[in-house]
Amino acid sequence: MFSDLSIVEAASALRRRDFSARELTQAHVDAVAALNPRLNAFITETPELALARADAADAALAAGTAGPLAGIPLAIKDLFCTEGVRTTAASRILGNFIPPYESTVTANLLRDGAVFLGKANLDEFAMGSSNMTSAFGPVANPWQRAGSNAVLVPGGSSGGSAAAVAARIAMGATGTDTGGSIRQPAAFCGIAGIKPTYGRCSRWGIVAFASSLDQAGAFARTVGDCAVLLGSMAGFDAKDSTSVERPVPDYLAATKRGVRGLRIGVPREYRMEGMNPDVERLWQSGLQWLRDAGAEIVDVSLPHTKYGLATYYIVAPAEASSNLARYDGVRFGVRQDGVDLIDLYERTRAEGFGDEVKRRIMIGTYVLSAGYYDAYYLRAQKVRALILKDFSEAFARVDALLTPTAPTGAFAQGEKMDDPIAMYLNDVFTVPASMAGVPGMSVPAGLDHQGLPLGLQVIGRPFDEETVFAVSQVIEDAAGFSAVPQVRAGA
Repeated sequence: MFSDLSIVEAASALRRRDFSARELTQAHVDAVAALNPRLNAFITETPELALARADAADAALAAGTAGPLAGIPLAIKDLFCTEGVRTTAASRILGNFIPPYESTVTANLLRDGAVFLGKANLDEFAMGSSNMTSAFGPVANPWQRAGSNAVLVPGGSSGGSAAAVAARIAMGATGTDTGGSIRQPAAFCGIAGIKPTYGRCSRWGIVAFASSLDQAGAFARTVGDCAVLLGSMAGFDAKDSTSVERPVPDYLAATKRGVRGLRIGVPREYRMEGMNPDVERLWQSGLQWLRDAGAEIVDVSLPHTKYGLATYYIVAPAEASSNLARYDGVRFGVRQDGVDLIDLYERTRAEGFGDEVKRRIMIGTYVLSAGYYDAYYLRAQKVRALILKDFSEAFARVDALLTPTAPTGAFAQGEKMDDPIAMYLNDVFTVPASMAGVPGMSVPAGLDHQGLPLGLQVIGRPFDEETVFAVSQVIEDAAGFSAVPQVRAGA
């Protein structure tokens, strides 16, 4: 009954009293209990808390004081601090950490009546593109290849959030995107995902990976649902020095604008040699859908795109090295005693961090070290400025860009695992927008020859999420994507 409802539909039905928030939440609690052992999408489940908040939502609905998300069951990426509920960042080093405070983004969602089903799994400290680096085990993508039982990755780092939404065990979810960690898993799992402009959502209370890149965003099964979620999550926060004081538009209204008269850019540098033919065909279909809706397609150039990944994998590990220095076993988290302070540090960090996190800390420490700072980190920051300049010049000519989201569909657990470079290439289409801080959204638009979902990415001007939603809605309507994963609630 509930598994295929959108957030917009469920919110309207709750206000009509077609069913109660408790009934809706109980159905999702039951679905999590049934499917999470197979998917491992949640690290921590909170059924009692969810039902208590559902009852509060029912009371607010009856009193006419309900917020726009009253009674809507969501998954919260386990990178957002939640007061009184374990927050691990999928790492052993924070395995028993219970925050005494609520992140601003989750506080905003609670203010609007949302129900939290639990904390969703992720790559450790959000470092990964597969959700294979979690200390709590990998997440399984609810999709499968045609004729194969191979377990696929959901993408990362927000793989648990994406898998939960795709499997219909949560109606929406929060994610964070540093280099593609919302958009790529959205594409792999056949759902929509929005990374807003850097500064649109507060980072306060989110466990930091790379502070100049991390940005909160939303997953849902439709563009309109993402619009509703982002409208709740966004807003200025004086506690976050990178939060921008701008009004939050009506994103749901923006989905109804259409694209007639808009100019949509096609970055020539995204046409890579040996591009997956399924991805290329879908990209061409997306451009034709926009033409048919009245948009003009314009070729543009982002010449520094080829340096995007290399720049990202200097800047992000450098900031990670700095941010993760706080996990030392002294103040909070796991503690491994040693014979002296240095030994305590070494034992704690060796035991608490996984291999990928250690790899990125070492890379980051290296590029920040004396003698290499100018050669690597400072040069990367200069290239980052050129990447932003490319986008600014393109947006002087066009209103939005359309690109693929990921170079392939989801791959199997175990594939590419032994080659960090191959793993990093999963973010080749998403990293440049992150480096520039501009908004990007992945929209499910078709299937590859193996029956796996593929996404198209819409990139917009800074703080112009409205146009991103308008273009994304046209693609969603034209694509008519209705395929469902094999593993899902209600199946």
